[in-house]
Amino acid sequence: MNWLYPFGTTEIFFSIAFTILYLIYFGRVFWLARQLRTSARAVIPKFFLRTGYLVLLLIALLGPSFGVADQTISAQSRDLFVVADLSRSMDASDVVPTRLERLKFDIRQLTDSLAGDRIGLIVATDEPFVLTPLTADQEAIRQSVQALRTDYNATGGANLCRAIELAQQKLLNDSSARLAAKGIIVYTDGEDATDCDRAVLARLRTYRMPVMAVGVGTPKGGTIRDRSDFVRDNQGQIVRSRLNRAYLNRLAAQTNGFYFDLTTDGTYLPDLTRTVREIRGVGLSQQQVAVATNKYYYFVWIALLLIALDLVVTVRTFRL
Repeated sequence: MNWLYPFGTTEIFFSIAFTILYLIYFGRVFWLARQLRTSARAVIPKFFLRTGYLVLLLIALLGPSFGVADQTISAQSRDLFVVADLSRSMDASDVVPTRLERLKFDIRQLTDSLAGDRIGLIVATDEPFVLTPLTADQEAIRQSVQALRTDYNATGGANLCRAIELAQQKLLNDSSARLAAKGIIVYTDGEDATDCDRAVLARLRTYRMPVMAVGVGTPKGGTIRDRSDFVRDNQGQIVRSRLNRAYLNRLAAQTNGFYFDLTTDGTYLPDLTRTVREIRGVGLSQQQVAVATNKYYYFVWIALLLIALDLVVTVRTFRL
């Protein structure tokens, strides 16, 4: 027999309280019997009866489990790639402290809320690459995210479409992800991005891999620090980077995905997490497991029968 719960303070309290109260009761009854010069031994059977149903109720509280039954457990696993835009525009400060730092913080929060799912990290630079392959190791993801820097980039740009295509290839070529729900989460400002190949977008729809686009930045935009100055264009004017919300909405819609505005207070994260959890794969993973079931009700029924017997059967406390 196994127990769901340990013998704890609740059970100890009831045991001690029952013992103390019955000792007081015994002391009073036997004292009265002595005064009346009679016997009070008739109370002893009731003591054993009441002790019996108290023990049975305590056993029920502990959750006795015995007997094994086979159960089928079904679960929908998820494999997700997070694409992080590392173009130079991610150093803009219209999101405090910068777009990149906010992106890093939010991705760590997102991975915490998706514990149990496999997550990979792809950096979108001029030549996108996989920084972390699919893994359920949250600490590995957090360390990779913390190391993100815009100076990975040689040209300062980001090829978002190539990064999304790379994520698609990794999800399709991973045999362990065959039945899993799949999705791609893209953190970017969408600036200077071009429309993706229609064939790539069609495959994303066919294989049910929606793109969840998270817009990092504001339509008003922000400047980008360059040491003691700001990044300037060829005419010497200060460059102002702006969120391309229209492009990201279109990208998400073309893959049956959704668009989210990154908010400084993180209020979008519960909606993003819920949307990701609603992604469905092509099948469920099933596993047969042996489970010992809680049989507390047997002990409760026997205790109730003893309580009923206690109420029905009366004894004469004193024999005069």
